Amino acid sequence: MSNEDNSFTGRLSRYANVGTGIGAAGLRVAAGRMFGEKDLGAEARLLTEALGKLKGPLMKVAQLLATIPDVIPPEYAAELSQLQSQAPAMGWPFVRRRMAAELGPDWQGRFAEFGQEASAAASLGQVHQARTHEGQLIACKLQYPDMDSAVEADLAQLKILFGIHRRMDSAIDTREIFAEIGARLREELDYRREAQHAALYRDMLGASTQVRVPEVLPSLSTARLLSMGWLEGRKLLDFKQSPLATRNLLARALFEAWWQPFCTHGVIHGDPHLGNYSAFTDAAGEPQGLNLLDYGCVRIFPPQFVEGVVDLYRGLLEDDRDRVVHAYEIWGFKGLSTELVEILNIWARFIYGPLMDDRVRKIAGDISPAEYGRKQAFSVHQALKEKGPVTVPREFVFMDRAAIGLGGVFIHLGAELNFYRLFNEALEGFSAADVAARQAAALTRVGLAQSTVAARAGGG
Repeated sequence: MSNEDNSFTGRLSRYANVGTGIGAAGLRVAAGRMFGEKDLGAEARLLTEALGKLKGPLMKVAQLLATIPDVIPPEYAAELSQLQSQAPAMGWPFVRRRMAAELGPDWQGRFAEFGQEASAAASLGQVHQARTHEGQLIACKLQYPDMDSAVEADLAQLKILFGIHRRMDSAIDTREIFAEIGARLREELDYRREAQHAALYRDMLGASTQVRVPEVLPSLSTARLLSMGWLEGRKLLDFKQSPLATRNLLARALFEAWWQPFCTHGVIHGDPHLGNYSAFTDAAGEPQGLNLLDYGCVRIFPPQFVEGVVDLYRGLLEDDRDRVVHAYEIWGFKGLSTELVEILNIWARFIYGPLMDDRVRKIAGDISPAEYGRKQAFSVHQALKEKGPVTVPREFVFMDRAAIGLGGVFIHLGAELNFYRLFNEALEGFSAADVAARQAAALTRVGLAQSTVAARAGGG
C-alpha cells in the first residue's frame, strides 16, 4: 500500500473519530436549541468535553482559537482556554514500535536507561525520560503515529467551520487566520525544525542566567523523535501562593524569554502557556529562573515587522497617528479608514497598555486569565460590524495570540512589575538593521536558511 493510500486511510479514520465525538456534542446542542434552549456556556462545555478525549491537532487548534480574540463566542473561548494538552499516554508496546520505527530495531541499545512510563502526554506526542551511556538525563519526545493525516483531516474540518463563521458573521475575515494556523500546525509535526528552533533559542539566550534552554541530541533525534537534555523543574503554579518577590522573579524571567528574542532577533515563542515552562530551583527549592521546554510553535518575523511593532508602540505612546497608521500597514492591514484605525487602536492600547504605564502594576488588575482581553475584543468586534470587515494579516495572528497567552501567565503568577521599563530596556538601541544582522547570523549558526525563514515569515 502506498504512502498516499496510508494517508487517505488515516484521514478517513480521523474523520470518523472526530465526527463521533464532535457529532454527539453537536446533536445535543441541536436538540437543546430545537426546544428553545440556547445556553452557550453549556454548549461550550459539551464541546470541550468532546475535544478533551481526542489526541491530535484538533485539541491544539481549540486551545489556539480560544486565544485569538473574538473568532469564537466568549462563552466558548472561556471553556476552550481551559483545555489542557494532556491525554492518556500510549502504552509500552506502542512506544517500542514507534521507537524502533525511528531509531531501528536495536534502539534500546542506544540508551543506558529508557523509562517505560511517559513523563507527559500531550496532543501530538508524549515524553519519556531516558539516560545516555554518557550518563546524561534526557527527554525523548515521541510523536504519535499518523499525525500528518490527523492534521490534514482536522484542518479540512476547521476550514469548513471557518467558512460557516464568515457567512454568519463577516466582521472579521478568518481566511488568513486559517492559513496561519495550518502553516504552524504542519510545522509543529517536523521535530527536526523544532530542534533547530531550540538551537536558535540556545543561541539567543545562552548568556541568560534567568532562562534555561535544553541541548538537542541530534544522534537520538529524527523528524518524529526529539531528544533534548532534561531540565529539572517545578510547575509555575506551585509558586502561585509564594511571596511576591518570588513570583516577580519568575515573571521577569518569562518577560526576558519572550520579549528579548523578539526585540533583538525578530523571533517569538508562539505558544506561551503554563505547560511550556517550569521553574528551576536551588537546593532549598527556591526558584532561580525559568526552563523553556517546547519549541514547536516558533515564529520568525522579517525585521520590518518588528519595526512595525515598535512603531505602533511609540506612535501610541506619543499620540503620533501617522506613525500608528504606518505601523498597521507594515503589519499587513490594508485599506484602513480613519474609523478602522480607531477601532484597531482599541485593541492595540489594551495589548500595549501595561508597556505604556511607567509604574509597578499587575498586567490587568484582578481579571481572570480566561477573561483577559475578552471585553476589549468584544468592543472591537461590535465596531467592526459597523465599519468593517477587516482581514487580519497572518503575521498578526500569532503575535496577538502569544501576547494574550503571555498576559495569562502573568495573571496566574499575580506578578507586579514595571512592564514599561522592562520593555524599554529590551528596546534599548533598537534598529531594524541590527535585528536583520543578528537574525541572519543566528539562523546561519543553527542551520536555518535565511531565504526559507523569510518566505515563512512573509506568507507561509
